[in-house]
Amino acid sequence: MQKFDLITEFTEITPSAAIATADHGWKAKCLQRLVRLELPVPGTVALPARTVRMIAAGHPVDAGAILARFGPAPLISVRASPANPDWGGPATILNIGLNAARHQALCETHGETAADALYTRFVQSYAIHVARLDPDMFEDVKPGPGALTEVLRLYAYETDEPFPEDPARQLSEVLRSMARAWEGTSARLLRSAKGAPEDAALGLVVQEMAQGIGQGISGSGVIQFVDSVTGTQRITGRYLGQSQGRDALAAREALYLTRDPRGPSLEDTAPEIMTELIRHGATCRDKLREEMQIEFTIEDGRLSVLDAVRVARSARAGLRIAVALAEDGVISPREAVLRVEPRALSELLHHQVDPRGLRDVIANGIAASPGAATGRLVFSAEAAQGCAARDEDCILVRRETAPEDIRGMHSAVAVLTERGGMTSHAAVIARGLGLPAVVGASDLRLDAKEKRLTARDGRIFREGDVITIDGSRGEALAGAAEMLPPALDESFRQLLSWADEFRDIGVRANADTPADAATARRFDAQGIGLCRTEHMFFEEDRFVVMREMIFADSPADRASALARLLPMQRADFTELFGIMQGLPVCIRLFDPPLHEFLPATREGLRELAEALARPLSEVTRRAEALREVNPMLGMRGVRLGVVLPEIYDMQAQAIFEATIESAKRGAPIVPEVMIPLVSARREVELVKTRIDAVAAMVRTRAKADFDYKLGVMVETPRACLRAGEIAQHAAFLSFGTNDLTQMTYGLSRDDAGRFMNTYVQQGVFPEDPFHILDTDGVGELLLTGAERGRHTRADLKLSICGEHGGDPESIAFCRRAGFDYVSCSPYRVPMARLAAAHLALTGNVDN
Repeated sequence: MQKFDLITEFTEITPSAAIATADHGWKAKCLQRLVRLELPVPGTVALPARTVRMIAAGHPVDAGAILARFGPAPLISVRASPANPDWGGPATILNIGLNAARHQALCETHGETAADALYTRFVQSYAIHVARLDPDMFEDVKPGPGALTEVLRLYAYETDEPFPEDPARQLSEVLRSMARAWEGTSARLLRSAKGAPEDAALGLVVQEMAQGIGQGISGSGVIQFVDSVTGTQRITGRYLGQSQGRDALAAREALYLTRDPRGPSLEDTAPEIMTELIRHGATCRDKLREEMQIEFTIEDGRLSVLDAVRVARSARAGLRIAVALAEDGVISPREAVLRVEPRALSELLHHQVDPRGLRDVIANGIAASPGAATGRLVFSAEAAQGCAARDEDCILVRRETAPEDIRGMHSAVAVLTERGGMTSHAAVIARGLGLPAVVGASDLRLDAKEKRLTARDGRIFREGDVITIDGSRGEALAGAAEMLPPALDESFRQLLSWADEFRDIGVRANADTPADAATARRFDAQGIGLCRTEHMFFEEDRFVVMREMIFADSPADRASALARLLPMQRADFTELFGIMQGLPVCIRLFDPPLHEFLPATREGLRELAEALARPLSEVTRRAEALREVNPMLGMRGVRLGVVLPEIYDMQAQAIFEATIESAKRGAPIVPEVMIPLVSARREVELVKTRIDAVAAMVRTRAKADFDYKLGVMVETPRACLRAGEIAQHAAFLSFGTNDLTQMTYGLSRDDAGRFMNTYVQQGVFPEDPFHILDTDGVGELLLTGAERGRHTRADLKLSICGEHGGDPESIAFCRRAGFDYVSCSPYRVPMARLAAAHLALTGNVDN
């Protein structure tokens, strides 16, 4: 058998000791900080990670030398101290050193009952965590007289030896057990899931026991000074008399800390100790620059601080704490900005399910749009509109949504779909509207005809039943869950105001309606980067006119129908410009294929024939003629503008007339007109010629001048490759990364969700490219387009306006590429502003 030298490396934690987080772990370093603050911390020694690794490998430790630091008859505890507290670690072992002699001494000083309880607890803990005995063997042991004798008997029976009496052996076995547990396979897998590196190390701290059990006021507890959910200043925690560790958190009979009408408190029992705890909390906040939770023990009226950890917090609490610390001068605004993760902001903009409540999950899907809402199930847009008319909250459930469902989505408080991914129609529209949405919930079975939803566990929900959608976690819950309101308070606004001082890339919003624009202004977007005008046509009165235009027999008839839409569009743009008050507005001309405005069912076609006073056969024939095998690659975008130029003529006229009207109202604007789905320079030339002609006509009629910018939405790989030519006629290029990703990969963004998880899990794609910008493939096209476009035109404005515009990793790519701004859904604007500030502050342009 290989012989190893005795390990003697450990360090007593003193103010000047060489304690480092990388070597001794976060707990050891935190305890040293508490010692430096002169808090009453029991004596502690730290074992570095290299020592722990040697122990795990079989090297014996000089336990006697460690025990000698704690006096002639020590009682100690051993706690895990990894470099990161989130990595967990082996369970704490208390009361090491207890044996028959020490038990007898405790009987004389603390009484037999207390001594028996301490010894019994230690034997059970040692048996389970060190000797690795089955915890069930102690199930029938009842606390009280005889319990100690019984657990000692059970230990001897299971191990074929009496419980070890030697404190040095006890400590050696505890250290060995904890070291090996850290190196075990299950522990490694658990750490890996929490983001720990493969070689993550563990330090251990050995600390003198503060008993929490004694003749006078004795007990243990935890205290913190902010609410973990809301972040408001409030003392919370529990205290339990005659206890150790964190027993108070699990005990019903635990006391409150501050005076409370619901029961007795520590403040009533020991006001001077409560005052001391508050003082220690203030010291930690000021000197450690963080809100801390303090673990403490009281023994015969003497307070000991055993540990202090960063308060666990929700996203809203984290933001409020960071801002409060900065406003109090504890940290700088810069640090406050960096302390809040950009993705966490999405939780603050909407109602959220209260994490303290119960969750009855009936389905899981993709968390497509954050927030939570409760309502009655409906299975059609018409039913949703009916609920809205009755002022009832409803949740629209569809297999997948289509453009004609937009009115229903406007009427619903949340959306649930059986199919779809992060850039499916339901996901994109829901994010734009700020609606919570769960898409791709494939474990549901939807029967729209019977108006019935079958959950994964077989439960059936019918129209009118109440459910809750949690779009932040991608879950549907049965019934009405407890909610937290949005957290758009002064702290939220202050943090983003600081972020704006640091960021160096613009952030605009995708806004399709005046309501969207108002939301964009509320979140301080720097303008509108994408206004999808087709969404303005889905109002009931416009829907009918659009269908009349589609069925027009000649250009003159089309123009006549469009003339009825002109004042509606002009009013939309006038209102939009008024809301934005001179900020830039980029308007994308009509994009979708015309068949999206036609009903898909025979019943719908019959109703349309009646509305148009045309034979059903003619309506059916025309609808079939408009249908395409692959409509997303068919007659849409600029192709409509070239083949049916009357549509773009009407929209351009509405934009320019609204521009003049806006100037009259004191909000002058230079609108940005964007041509979608361009692939060739000649497309831009044809559309530009007509738009310039419309502009000249409007100027002449109104006897007023105005300026505008014409640009291109780059959504095809060819447009990226030919950007140099296209830029000859464009003041800006805005990359539509949703369609560009779709065309680059040859993937349907509406259907990819069916297999995307498998692809990501098996490493085909590192991430869903519709969620995280593919900087290798799609990114290369973006860089090519940007470089070639600016080679032709140095002052060319560059941006992205797909859903990637709100993603932190994508913003980093855009900064590196020299883009002027990103544009995203209004409810993603705050996250984009904060992410841009993080990137500017950390100098990160590569990730």
